[in-house]
Amino acid sequence: MKFSNKNIVMTVVAGAAAAALLVTSPIIPQPASQADAASPQTKNVILFVGDGMGTAQRNAIRLATVGLKGSLAMDSMPYTGLLHTSSTVPVTDSAASATAYASGVKTYNGAIGMDANRSKVKTIMEYAKEAGKSTGIVTTSQVTDATGAAFGAHVEDRSKQSEIALQLITQSKVDVILGGGEDFWYPAGETGMFQDEPSEDPSEKSKGTQGNLVNKAKQLGYNYVSSKTGLQNVKKGKILGLFANEEMFQQKPEGEGDLYHPVVSLAEMTKTAIDTLSANKKGFFLMVEEEGTDEFAHQNNAKMTIKAGQELDKSVQVAKDFAKKHPETLVLVLADHETGGFSIEEVNAEDESGDGISKEDGPFAIANSTFNFVVDWTTSGHTAVDIPITAMGRNADLFTGFYENTEVFSKLMQAMGLKVKK
Repeated sequence: MKFSNKNIVMTVVAGAAAAALLVTSPIIPQPASQADAASPQTKNVILFVGDGMGTAQRNAIRLATVGLKGSLAMDSMPYTGLLHTSSTVPVTDSAASATAYASGVKTYNGAIGMDANRSKVKTIMEYAKEAGKSTGIVTTSQVTDATGAAFGAHVEDRSKQSEIALQLITQSKVDVILGGGEDFWYPAGETGMFQDEPSEDPSEKSKGTQGNLVNKAKQLGYNYVSSKTGLQNVKKGKILGLFANEEMFQQKPEGEGDLYHPVVSLAEMTKTAIDTLSANKKGFFLMVEEEGTDEFAHQNNAKMTIKAGQELDKSVQVAKDFAKKHPETLVLVLADHETGGFSIEEVNAEDESGDGISKEDGPFAIANSTFNFVVDWTTSGHTAVDIPITAMGRNADLFTGFYENTEVFSKLMQAMGLKVKK
């Protein structure tokens, strides 16, 4: 393989070497103040899920954003680990993976808050709520899509999104719910704030099965908003914010109608959620998901995958800023699985670029340098590679090492001082 002055090759490997790529500073325990030492339990948890974002995606986001020597907010954390992602089969989906994080069980793909025997399993948010904490779900996907749903609902099939919506507001009673998916909150034929069958995607239209759930949410005391201004005007209380028919972007092959211009940015939603939830003196549990890193990878669209990852990193910085002022807070960044078999390669005219899935994507500039890189894909689906987790704040040291995705649940319970109830 040849190298030139303006091109660089980066090989991404699995296992321990993959984790090493993410470590940009020594793993040094953060100093604890006297106040910290007096209260060892984690008061607030902010868990970020970059859906489909494996080690290679994180490196591509880093290279395109801060360059070879820079660090992303999600990487500049003192503790790192690697997670095994399998469900009851080797390659997980988001539902089973999120259920592993939320409830500590391996289950079948498609399950939301259910174990492999289709029995309900209590979620970390439900435990947090019982402990008096506030809870929140923020996502650029539908708020009822698999990742968010697994933290606050129990259904045998992830496609039952209206049933999930009903459970979020009547059973788990999540305090702040922000994202897309208005179509599942209104019955067919009853248009909400967003036009049915819009030109950018005529398939999007109201399809709820549980009646008008926006009205029900209002009756239950939620402040309902559908715009950036509306969100800015909510100062306290429970919030339901739905900002798109489906996802808050259009996921299509590059140049074929792909868009990432959310009505409200992930960082803005994250800040509002933190500001609102932190009013609770007993603390909060917040799950924040960037869905674009998965959906665009399914389309083998590296440009938009990177862009979505950059938006996620801005949101992580919001959480880190809060955690620095509130040291009893734990911030985690992980993924549910890797999508696309994403790899980073040198720009090389002699390399076989292939076609279809194996067609190279790019080149992309490496920030603060004259170098470039290209992205190659092996699939349009998920893979079974281990994914990185980075952590900072109270009890972040629990999350180092190599372990199963189910252990995220047990470590979170330990950090917050909560006990599993049989």
